[in-house]
Amino acid sequence: MTAPGVLVLAATPIGQYGDAPPRLAAELTGADVVAAEDTRRLKRLTSDLGITLGGRVVSYFEGNESARTPLLLEALLAGERVVLVTDAGMPSVSDPGYRLVAAAVEHDVRVTAVPGPSAVLTALAVSGLPVDRFCFEGFLPRKAGERSRRLADLAREERTMVFFEAPHRTEAALAAMAEALGGDRPGAVCRELTKTHEEVRRGPLADLVSWAADGVRGEVTIVVEGAAPAAEVGSDPDSLRAAVADEEAAGATRKEAIADVARRAGLPKREVYAAVHLA
Repeated sequence: MTAPGVLVLAATPIGQYGDAPPRLAAELTGADVVAAEDTRRLKRLTSDLGITLGGRVVSYFEGNESARTPLLLEALLAGERVVLVTDAGMPSVSDPGYRLVAAAVEHDVRVTAVPGPSAVLTALAVSGLPVDRFCFEGFLPRKAGERSRRLADLAREERTMVFFEAPHRTEAALAAMAEALGGDRPGAVCRELTKTHEEVRRGPLADLVSWAADGVRGEVTIVVEGAAPAAEVGSDPDSLRAAVADEEAAGATRKEAIADVARRAGLPKREVYAAVHLA
């Protein structure tokens, strides 16, 4: 019986090709199969690295990911070494890869990685915002209503938040953030990271909205400071009512305010509800 092969998730440069990890060239030249999000970009990458691929190349992008995953799994189960690369950064992080990794793990195929450039960590590091705790939220929904609901859910998030965004939607995304999180919330827009025209714009979200109104170009990563830790709430009815009123004044619905106050006070929601409605 043939032993399973290996799936290698290989990080690629997010800007300068000189940032390619040293193992990348070796993995690409030694692969039986290279699955690439964009085969044209792969060709440019191999040219810049000065290497020639010995294995076969297959495209693996959002549109064919579901159909190609079983075929790549077959190659892995046949003992082949499959290297997965995306246009930039680490595969499966807001890019194709998750389905193949999940399938490989399910079939006891070894999965490893060539670590390297990451827009998430690079933006976080240069943002000037707290980095001790953070969360990655990927791309916000394109539809305004869904985007607003997602951001409303994040209004009390205390960790620094990192988002990806398309340049033509950056102004709208920042405006929605300012509305949901507060125009004075500190943020940073990181554009064209590690590239020739790299730019990091820092400031309150309201100021970033004004800046983005002139148009934004290139790859964009947005970093936003988390909410200040919520103050503890007393468990007596007067304190609960006051806390709910404060939440509502800040824009929360009554239901959201009661849920948040209950969490902060360490009480069941029904007790907070009773304090507000049965006074």
